[in-house]
Amino acid sequence: MPLRTLLAAALLACAGPATAHDTWFEPAPGTGWRIALGTGNQFPVQEIGVGANYVVRQGCAGPNGALPLKALSNTDTALVFAAPVDATSCWAQLEPFEVTLAPNLIDVYLREVNPTPANLAAWKDMAARGKPWVERYVKHARMVRPGATAAQPSGMGLDALLESTGPHVFRVLRDGQPLPDFAVELRHERARVGVWMRTDAAGRVSFTPTLAGNWLLRGIDLRVSATRPDTWDSRFVTLAFSVDQNGIKASPKARSTNQPADTAAMSAEPPTNTAQR
Repeated sequence: MPLRTLLAAALLACAGPATAHDTWFEPAPGTGWRIALGTGNQFPVQEIGVGANYVVRQGCAGPNGALPLKALSNTDTALVFAAPVDATSCWAQLEPFEVTLAPNLIDVYLREVNPTPANLAAWKDMAARGKPWVERYVKHARMVRPGATAAQPSGMGLDALLESTGPHVFRVLRDGQPLPDFAVELRHERARVGVWMRTDAAGRVSFTPTLAGNWLLRGIDLRVSATRPDTWDSRFVTLAFSVDQNGIKASPKARSTNQPADTAAMSAEPPTNTAQR
């Protein structure tokens, strides 16, 4: 059975708006700044909508502080919001869900997580004792308005900030504190592959975009549960942003303070499907 079919079956079998596929914001048609929150096998295609009842925290930031984010309607593929005209970034956090991952999808998922050696060792031990992969996950999504930054924390459990551009400096926070040595992937809407980097001691990575258009920073903070033996807890984060042609440098490079990233493999081609689950 094709992997995509297996992934779709797993998605439909689980409670909630989605399994562990990424959930992100993207621009939506309409007057003002409208944005759509949806889930997909892989950026940039949203395939499944998020019910408004699953959103436990939402909001925006503007030049003068916090602003509301209003849900307007659900479509088959997204939940559409109206953002205030002066908002510079908006976010949403979903309620927790639990999934038991099919054995044939675990290796695929781990490739998408880019886990730590400690996580791999923990799973090797669980698997040797015949334990299934049971995971409780929470999704956090944020979007930056074109030409703006998102330098202020949102208060979500896992948050990605865009502190500055040219190069783009991102910062990842967990419970408001910097998250070091965290694997993030930067994907372009037309790139065949993404760029993996790890945050430094201050939770930051620096990246100079290689292509104009829409980008997504994504990551999964995967941990062995501290309260439920032989299970996992995870937090997903995405940050959607766009880059115009003026943001592209003559000799682009991607880097982090502790793990250089090679962008030579990136090309402006449709992405292949390498879904998380």
